[in-house]
Amino acid sequence: MVMARFGSLADPSATFALAGVRVIDPATNTDAVRDLVVADGVIRNGEAPAGIPRLDAAGLVAAPGLCDLHTHLRTPGDERAETIASGMRAAAHGGFTTVCAMPNTDPPLDDPLRVRGLLANATHAAARVRVVAAATRGRAGEQLTDHGALAAAGAIGFSDDGLAVASAAVARQALSYLAPLGLPLVQHAEEPNLAAGSLMRGGPTATRLGLGGWPASAELTIIERDLALAAETGGWIHFTHLATAAGLEPIRRARASGVRVTCDVAPHHLALTDAWVAGDRRFAWENGRDPGSGWAGLDPELAYDGTCRVNPPLPTREDAMALLAALADGTLDAIATDHAPHPPERKAVPFAEAAPGLIGLETALGIGLAAVMAGHLELSTLLAALSTRPAALIGESRSLAAGSNADLVVFDPRRSWRVERSALASRSANTPLLGMDLPGVVRLTVAAGRITYDAGLIGSK
Repeated sequence: MVMARFGSLADPSATFALAGVRVIDPATNTDAVRDLVVADGVIRNGEAPAGIPRLDAAGLVAAPGLCDLHTHLRTPGDERAETIASGMRAAAHGGFTTVCAMPNTDPPLDDPLRVRGLLANATHAAARVRVVAAATRGRAGEQLTDHGALAAAGAIGFSDDGLAVASAAVARQALSYLAPLGLPLVQHAEEPNLAAGSLMRGGPTATRLGLGGWPASAELTIIERDLALAAETGGWIHFTHLATAAGLEPIRRARASGVRVTCDVAPHHLALTDAWVAGDRRFAWENGRDPGSGWAGLDPELAYDGTCRVNPPLPTREDAMALLAALADGTLDAIATDHAPHPPERKAVPFAEAAPGLIGLETALGIGLAAVMAGHLELSTLLAALSTRPAALIGESRSLAAGSNADLVVFDPRRSWRVERSALASRSANTPLLGMDLPGVVRLTVAAGRITYDAGLIGSK
């Protein structure tokens, strides 16, 4: 059995050559089978220098390292669910070389000292950590944090994620102050009054399950409001984990008129649907039921599974397919995992009491590859949405061109793996994908020139 090995950003720079690997680099529109040489952590042109490890990579794909705009590390305050070390091992296992830590911690990341402390504690982890700081003090939505001081401490964006900045006046203030900094307000688009009492996406499935329904208007209301505020202030609005089709057209119109707006979607909102709450375990594109019925029938063994409770809720099949199409046409800028670990006792409870969220760093690539295999995405589009495009939004470059620092993932698209507790590097295992097989096995992750995950590709030679 091949043993996987994790490394860290503090390890020595790597030197190796991959022979006959398929290189897909969205930054240079490259898709070609060739040798890929890394020497002292830098991608090189030409023949591999004599004496360096030369590895047979036939059938494997090399792509720029993945970048996650939305990760919950639960640090500080909830290290039972995840730590920086375990979260970054999960990231490396999933092919990610950078993650953006969200601020809904305990206490929240609303103080420059906390931001600096988190970044300092991540220097020896298996992936780079960036910080999205709290937009308001205590994430209470009332008084802005010191955006300038937090940016100087290393914050790359601002959000009250888990909650919207519900006050239009406060959101306008934030966009005004952030405009000259060139940093985004990362908005959890959910109008709290419309979402109150909801447990899953509104519709026929929610009605038959007797669960409070979350309306698409909860997302649309904040999207339309903040697009108007961004247009007025010149600020940058980024909508995270979009879960409905309703907001896509307003975003397209605003972007065409010059508003600075970007957005991301979580893998589970592309593939999982509200029918999963009833026990269905088919991806959106596999669902053969009548799309207008909203009901796939109740599976008594799987229904009301707390791992299916997320916020925003799992979408209808129609919305999931619209989001997938919007990713393909470029309306959605990136895939962001919304990795939200929880210990078992927060999920093994009645559905209404389950903590919202599921893990995603280790399953994002596999879900995306399943969509590619089903013919709903091009592989290059998937990799751009997971790597070069999100990286560009936070000021990082990603390329496999000669002279670039080695930041890459190598995976085997022909093999699949079973999502099991024993296969996960995260401290938590809250996902309804447990027991399912996903395509794509990550063989190697290299971050900043260091090998941070190796599933026997280097170590076996």
